[in-house]
Amino acid sequence: MSVSDLDALDRSAPGASATHERGVPLHAHDAGLLLIRLALGATMASHGTQKLFGWFSGGGVDGTAQFFTSVGYPSGKAMAVIAGLTEVLGGTGLALGLLTPLAGAAIVGIMVNAVAVKWGGGFFAPTGVEYELTLAAGAAALAISGPGQWAIDAHLPGLRKHRSRYGFAAVALGVLVAAVVLLFRA
Repeated sequence: MSVSDLDALDRSAPGASATHERGVPLHAHDAGLLLIRLALGATMASHGTQKLFGWFSGGGVDGTAQFFTSVGYPSGKAMAVIAGLTEVLGGTGLALGLLTPLAGAAIVGIMVNAVAVKWGGGFFAPTGVEYELTLAAGAAALAISGPGQWAIDAHLPGLRKHRSRYGFAAVALGVLVAAVVLLFRA
């Protein structure tokens, strides 16, 4: 069964006749992608506000800088600001579906560093890496699959048609930048 056959079945299902104002069929996967984008994006953006502003019981820039220094990153304050901005901007981008491949890549890069910091603690929480790997996998999946029709990208002329190769390239860029950052960690 081909993808077009599945799409035809999806459109013929009860209640599947709704269409977007431009005639694009609304699919359940668009709603699912929206839900994943909102949950992952809000989670990451709120983590960034912990680092930048101390919101949600966070350490703010100074507390986060101390943490980064304690785990071997040089210039803890700069790293705290970079990590906080990356999480806020990447999370917001994912939630809105704006520049989704790059937003996903930003989160992947942050999570690669988080996994590296927590690596010796096993897999399961609270000391393991399961949470960080789940966030990284979700961000990579959104970067590769695209944000769906209920996203800002779907309404911008150059970004309407998501190309998975852009997503794969963006994720590779996120991993590469994370690896470069990790080279500076003591």
